Amino acid sequence: MQLGSIQRILGLLLMMFSLTMLPPIGIAWIYEEPSAPPFIVSMLLVAGAGAALWFPVRRLRGDLRLRDGFVIVVAFWFALGITGSVPLLLGDNPDLPLADAVFESVSGLTTTGATVITGLDALPKAVLFYRHLLQWLGGMGIIVLAVAILPMLGIGGMQLYRAETPGPMKDSKLTPRITETAKALWYLYLLLTVLCGLSYRAAGMTPFDAIAHAFSTVAIGGFSTHDASVGQFDAPLVELVAVVFMTVAGMNFALHFTAWRARGLGVYAADSELKCYLLLLGGVAAVTSVYLFVSGTFSDPLTALRIGVFQAVSISTTTGFTTADYHVWPSFLPVLLLFASFIGGCAGSTGGGLKVIRVLLLFKQGMREIVRLVHPSAQVPIKVGGTVMPPRVIDAVWGFFATYVATFSLLLLALMATGLDQVTAFSAVAACMNNLGPGLGEVGFHYADISDTAKWLLSLAMLLGRLEIFTLLVLLSPAFWRG
Repeated sequence: MQLGSIQRILGLLLMMFSLTMLPPIGIAWIYEEPSAPPFIVSMLLVAGAGAALWFPVRRLRGDLRLRDGFVIVVAFWFALGITGSVPLLLGDNPDLPLADAVFESVSGLTTTGATVITGLDALPKAVLFYRHLLQWLGGMGIIVLAVAILPMLGIGGMQLYRAETPGPMKDSKLTPRITETAKALWYLYLLLTVLCGLSYRAAGMTPFDAIAHAFSTVAIGGFSTHDASVGQFDAPLVELVAVVFMTVAGMNFALHFTAWRARGLGVYAADSELKCYLLLLGGVAAVTSVYLFVSGTFSDPLTALRIGVFQAVSISTTTGFTTADYHVWPSFLPVLLLFASFIGGCAGSTGGGLKVIRVLLLFKQGMREIVRLVHPSAQVPIKVGGTVMPPRVIDAVWGFFATYVATFSLLLLALMATGLDQVTAFSAVAACMNNLGPGLGEVGFHYADISDTAKWLLSLAMLLGRLEIFTLLVLLSPAFWRG
């Protein structure tokens, strides 16, 4: 293992991350707020820590192996969670203890959107912008951005990209060079953010709210500048913009890039995962809207449709925006929406959850086993979009699902041991591992009232979800460190 090269890259990445403190400093200057000093000090501290790591090994060169990539990704995300919390620790508004500051930082970077902060409307603009900026950077993955920059510094990026990119199909490249792939994804990500921000502005948001919510929407993060979230605006047009861009951001970004390069929409119509994704969104939205009206929660059918579709798309894509307190809705609806978040977005999207392609493959595998019961000797291949899936992919999906269930169960038991009731503990683990945000019970509105131990456990759950479990757990395997 290239420990010197790993240290050098981590130092460079931290120095790069320190630059994220500059925009909030600019916001504080624009709005004439006294909130800049914590960000100035934080930038100097993080840049200094990065320089201290980089300087002793600055002249080292070496090819990264896949194992090195995993170590860098995990170490960097843990470092981000800590360093990202520094401005929140140093500031007076909000005045957060360590557990809360790290929780908020990790929640932003993993695009979970769970918050321990109340009184968002009274926060300084610089702090609000910083929270949304963390989500936007975490959406596509700060490491993927680094992959586009590090080669200019003489560092290869393929190992970082494979360890960072979410989803079960990581080896496909959109362009011949990994650097160009990362750049292509980020250009597309930036374009969608600009379009989303302009659409929000046209729908009536202020420029600041439009930019902040564009960051959260395209990142499928869910942070808002208001305690009432998107419900603050009470504007059907704003909600329509959110629904469209949440849906688009939940699709595979490689699909968007391929469609853009081909100058046609045919690639969307041919994608089995996308069709399944849209079918699930439509089904959950229909059931939610109809039941809200039938149950009398909303007496006006158009209001039931409007709120039902918005919440169904927001929760199903793991964004976490709210226009209503869905966790107090009647009967099965809150649980239905929470279960929808387990599926989440498509592979290669900014969404969380198991990913649609995995759920689709699990379903197809289950149907194949039923056929095999009837015809034991039959050879029944599993196909997605006309392509036969290799047995290794199916095995990997089942392995991921089993590990997910086991990890979820352990975290659930640990949270209940801290004193949380079953509904709160279950929904909190689900909301954090699926990078959703709002849960049920005591965490329906925010996570401020749970214990510090529970916050540390849920911070770990958010990182596990963002890194798709294996990236983190592989470091605990003895086989990883042998050889």
